[in-house]
Parts: sequence; C-alpha cells; structure tokens
Amino acid sequence: MTSTYGELRAQLATLTTEAFRPELADIDRLPTLEIARIMNGEDATVPAAVAAQLPAIAAAIDGTAERMSRGGRLIYAGAGTAGRLGVLDASECPPTFNTDPSEVLGLIAGGPTAMVKAVEGAEDSKELAAADLDGLELTADDTVVGISASGRTPYAIGAVEHARALGALTIGLSCNADSALAAAAEHGIEVVTGPELLTGSTRLKAGTAQKLVLNMISTITMIRLGKTYGNLMVDVRASNDKLRARSRRIVALATGASDEEIEAALEATDGEVKNAILVILGDVDAPTAATLLSRTSGHLRAALTASSAT
Repeated sequence: MTSTYGELRAQLATLTTEAFRPELADIDRLPTLEIARIMNGEDATVPAAVAAQLPAIAAAIDGTAERMSRGGRLIYAGAGTAGRLGVLDASECPPTFNTDPSEVLGLIAGGPTAMVKAVEGAEDSKELAAADLDGLELTADDTVVGISASGRTPYAIGAVEHARALGALTIGLSCNADSALAAAAEHGIEVVTGPELLTGSTRLKAGTAQKLVLNMISTITMIRLGKTYGNLMVDVRASNDKLRARSRRIVALATGASDEEIEAALEATDGEVKNAILVILGDVDAPTAATLLSRTSGHLRAALTASSAT
C-alpha cells in the first residue's frame, strides 16, 4: 500500500496542477481583500490558457457536430469537480436548446450520488467508466468527452479508451501538458492553467477552464446544428414565465413584428419560437413552417430560403 501511494505521490509531483507555490505559503495571514485580489488575478489568467487551445477545441467541436447531425449523442465523463461540470453542462442543454435529455449526457464516477458527496474509489476505476458507457449502448455516432484536470484520472481515461475502441469520437480535456487523457483521445485539449492558489485544488483555475471549454463545446455544437438564429436561442424551451417572456422577446428581435403578430404566431405553432419566426418572416402557415424545418434539419436560415421558393 505504501509503495502504491509513493508512486502516486511521485506522479502528482510532476503535475503543474498539483505544484506547491511557496510565495503563497502565508496567504492565510493576509487581509481578506488582498486574498480576493490575488485570487482574481489568478482567475484572469485562465482565458489566455483556453485561447492557446482554440484550434484543438474547434476541431473537436466540428467532429462532434458532424456526428450529432447523424443522430449521435454528446456524452461527458469525469470524476469529482470535472464530472460535476460535465453533468451541469449537459443538464442545461434541454432548456437552452430544446434538446432531448438523452442527446447530451453527463456521467460522473459513482453515479448521481457523487454530485453532492464523494464516492470512495469511483474515480480510480476504468472498468466503471466502461460499464457506465455500456449502459448507454454507445454507438460510433456518439462523442465522449473525458474530463480530468490532472489528465490521469482512471475513470476519464477509461471512458475515452472504451469509447474509442467502439468507434465513437473521443475528446480528452485536461489541464496538464502531455497528459495520458489527451494521448488516449482522438482530440486532446490541454488547457494548462498552472499551479492553483490552494495546492492541488483543481476546482479553482482548472475548474474554471473546464467550464469555459465545455461552454464552447456544447454552445458552438448547437450553433452548428442550427439550434440558434444568429445569436438568438430560437430553440429555447419555454418552461416557465421568464422563458415564455424571453421567447416573445426572441421572436420580436428576429422579426420586428408587433405583439399581436407574435402572439398569433406562437399560438399557431404551440409556442415553438423557431416555427413562429418562420411563420412571420417566411409568410407561411404553421404546418408549412413545421414541414420546412423538418426538411432542413431544423436550420432556420435554410428553411427561410426554402420558404421564399414556395
């Protein structure tokens, strides 16, 4: 047991995310405002680290969108903070882009319980990751994103290795260079954020970097799939009063129509924002709008072009 931990300690010592910063050894003795300034300065370095990986991120997104356009799913897999960030990103896709909950999924080592409480040993099992993916009946059209700040978490690496063996697209998102996770994936994204304010606390800069990249992966993939019109969320699901008001504002911004026209279009289309916009701008009825959007795989711009030809 001692030798096992010794090997792991030596491995962790090589990771920049685990590095000790002696200049911050007395941070607990500083005034609160000064600690906040230091922490804010640390956070400000994260966007530049993400920017260095933009070509790799874009290539991964293009591959993801291409597979999802064929009916594939986007699946995140990680442990601890990384897993929670994946579950968070997945859970926000249905209300934002009107995706089915089965289209974007988040797997966390240890299952749903691990969202709020650590599950002993779950992150150390590649086999658990493979079993979780088998439970989803993975196909070659799916994309699996392994997330791990260290880039060495067995659960994330196991997910990527298993998915790649089955022909799925694989992305490895880590915060250390030359990581095992990136090496295992078809698309390796290594956002090197450096040592943390608190030694090894990768929910800080590394977590922020992972959130930024996951935002890009899901949002830009959905843009590529036609889930937006310009920068408007035309596939938003109006499930509460705020979103119903936002739906009407989106239709107004897209069309410039009067409130009466907007209400009539939304009523005719059962509240579907994209369809309502097509009814107004394309000057078609609701059934025709639905047909045109179906023929164009939900791309509103293409449907509008098609409407002008009818």
